[in-house]
Amino acid sequence: MPNHDFDDCWFLSGPTASGKTHVAIELARRIGAEIISMDSMALYRGMDIGTAKPSADERCEVSHHLIDVIEPHEEYSLAQYVAAAARAADEIRSRSRQVLFVGGTPLYLKSLLRGIFEGPPADWELRRRLRDEAGMGDPIRLHQLLVQVDPTAAERLHPNDTRRIIRALEVFEKTGQPISRLQQQFDRARPAGQCRVFVLEWPRDVLHDRIDRRVEQMFAAGLVDEVRRLLARSNPPSRTATQALGYREVIQYLQQGGRLEEAACAVKTHTRQFAKRQGTWFRSLSECRFIPLNEQLDSVAVAAEIERVGAAI
Repeated sequence: MPNHDFDDCWFLSGPTASGKTHVAIELARRIGAEIISMDSMALYRGMDIGTAKPSADERCEVSHHLIDVIEPHEEYSLAQYVAAAARAADEIRSRSRQVLFVGGTPLYLKSLLRGIFEGPPADWELRRRLRDEAGMGDPIRLHQLLVQVDPTAAERLHPNDTRRIIRALEVFEKTGQPISRLQQQFDRARPAGQCRVFVLEWPRDVLHDRIDRRVEQMFAAGLVDEVRRLLARSNPPSRTATQALGYREVIQYLQQGGRLEEAACAVKTHTRQFAKRQGTWFRSLSECRFIPLNEQLDSVAVAAEIERVGAAI
């Protein structure tokens, strides 16, 4: 599925807790845009605090799309997201508005910019066998299998990302080729000067402080109760939902016991690690133009600079 639909769009990304939402609201006002979420966890209804969704007031002020799309027990493929994003972008353009993608899921950003490789259809029997193997307490073995057949994909995927590891193994089983090699056929890179892709970038120590404050605010806002409600649903949440940052650690706290402070500390640590992986992804994309930030976020000034640069492209 090559990309033909998003070349005229604006993109705002950055690591978690980098201030994307505040800058996005200001930028949308300036350029007359509606926002399409580029956050894989914001798709889930009822998962609000841990995903730091835009507030009701912010979503009222600027129209948002692809938030609260599915229930926590449902899955949503990358191909589904890209197709839904294309439909939303067309709707926005029909109203003579600009399209602004905002979020921190690097795979979504890359797929919108360069297209995606859809691959062979699902082999549900093979997937069941691999899931059973992971479910028997050995998900790391699946990652080790992927290292053997596709080390490039294995390096990119976390050992706990069972769903994507299974898909990579499935593609190799069905095609005899690594998914990382097949995906390169759709890897149409462009220089940053030809596209409006802006990434907020903080010094590491400042970003870590922002992450710590974000996590503390999430717990104070009721993250534990939100997770309790999630687990109490008649349909149990999907593995993807339960592996989301913040939710995974709180689920472990609720089911296995321990101290809440330890769960919060684990969320901070894992979020910092995730932010590092996000940065690696962004630096691998030639389309990204980085916006360096310092101690304080001036969303008005940052949005004005993005508007100035983007208007010249």
